[in-house]
Amino acid sequence: MDIPVVIDAKKGKEAAKLLYNSFSTTGIHGKTEMPEDLIPAGIKKGSIEHIIFLTLTVAIDYQRDAPSLWESSRKTFNDPKTNYLFNPKLLSEASFEKVANDMQKYKLSKKPDKDARIWQTIGTTFYKKWRGNPINFLENCRWDALNILKCLETDSHLYNEEIVPDYPYLRGPKIGPLWLRMLKDNAGITLLRNLDKVPIPVDIHVARATLAIGIVRGSVKTKLDKLFEYIRKAWFESVKGLNIRNRQMIALDLDEPLWHLSKYGCSKRDKTTNSCPVFNKCEMKELCIKGKIYINNNIVDLET
Repeated sequence: MDIPVVIDAKKGKEAAKLLYNSFSTTGIHGKTEMPEDLIPAGIKKGSIEHIIFLTLTVAIDYQRDAPSLWESSRKTFNDPKTNYLFNPKLLSEASFEKVANDMQKYKLSKKPDKDARIWQTIGTTFYKKWRGNPINFLENCRWDALNILKCLETDSHLYNEEIVPDYPYLRGPKIGPLWLRMLKDNAGITLLRNLDKVPIPVDIHVARATLAIGIVRGSVKTKLDKLFEYIRKAWFESVKGLNIRNRQMIALDLDEPLWHLSKYGCSKRDKTTNSCPVFNKCEMKELCIKGKIYINNNIVDLET
């Protein structure tokens, strides 16, 4: 069912250029680093260890405060007693109870059983199917981003007489694209193809920022995730024809700037007056839209 909102791709192009340029120079609200940017001690950027660290951590990045999640993951990695959680072979050999308990030591898991199941399943998949190396998986997918997303979604195995996914949560519509963006930006993998066809990973921050600058606007009260397809489409359309650093801009380029815009700006918007306390210092203040944008318990009340 269509939702009564409109996509303003013309304004989106203006916003995309401003967001990217600001984030690449002075930052959004003075911030230029993401929670996942800090690498655990003793590992090299782009190494197998780094890729596994990114992969397993992002797989449980749902309904979480990202800075605390990544800090907990680094602490878990740096502790010799819990570091095995990032070794696919050792992870696959450990008991589920041990994995669940050790993931709680530094509050890496918020939902002990669920998070441990996600974590151990993905680690075991990479060990048994890809010799403990996610690069083998990417190579098998011919480095094609769309094929990678398809395999994440469809690959499965038999467990206790049930067919279960190989990559729980990593295969999701938010986390799958987010993982690809991290492989490109954080791990420095340059062989990935068709990234321009990958949708922006939409979470509450990307959604809120998109609504606050009026790229998607309207008058509606609905579940927030009902707007996600419009937000993805909006940024696909907005980046068309834009170039940065001698290449075409892609929707994934705006994930980090939009996250910062909401985290340190739009999320502070007053639910009663709809005013923003950091408006005057915001890089996007000229594009900020008036009206109601209230998000609570996955319900968005929008009047813009």
